[in-house]
Amino acid sequence: MILILSLCKEKLHELEFVKPIEKIVKENHLVKSYKDITMGDLKKADKVILSGTSLKDFDYLGDLDNFLWIKDFDKPLLGICAGMQVLVHHLGGELSRDDRSIIEHIEIGINTVKFNKTFLGIPKGKSEVYSLHRLGVGEIGKNFDVYAKSDKDIQAVKHKSKDIYGVLFHPEVYNHEVIEEFAKL
Repeated sequence: MILILSLCKEKLHELEFVKPIEKIVKENHLVKSYKDITMGDLKKADKVILSGTSLKDFDYLGDLDNFLWIKDFDKPLLGICAGMQVLVHHLGGELSRDDRSIIEHIEIGINTVKFNKTFLGIPKGKSEVYSLHRLGVGEIGKNFDVYAKSDKDIQAVKHKSKDIYGVLFHPEVYNHEVIEEFAKL
């Protein structure tokens, strides 16, 4: 079973950030808010996907203690946009936000990203991805390898020793193969 954790503050935003993930993984999944998960939910899950959020939704950053379980999680985990930010934060990296120049971190729409290795179905080389974020990832720490970058931000990472993946772009919109390949792990 794939546990899809919504990081959305507003239930309505799940139509944009969670429902498309559900459609891609199709069967055998459960959707819950990150605020409502239990250790039992995590034990039952075979894999976990942390969703993205809307451009102005940063509530999850005030609730980072709700994600402490990530440090000891030993099953496949995929963080999308906000989800990647949470993963990196809890596994040794840091977020990148300079309020004086936050505009420099905004990426919206189709962007070209350079993958230095094949990543969950996306081949090495330049690829187009759909971006919708204001907050990037600064340092990824020693636990992750960078798989892709844009001109502005790190776009895809993989944990060095676990099946933990993060993407700053939105594969539920474009590049469905990322979620499809993750579901096969």
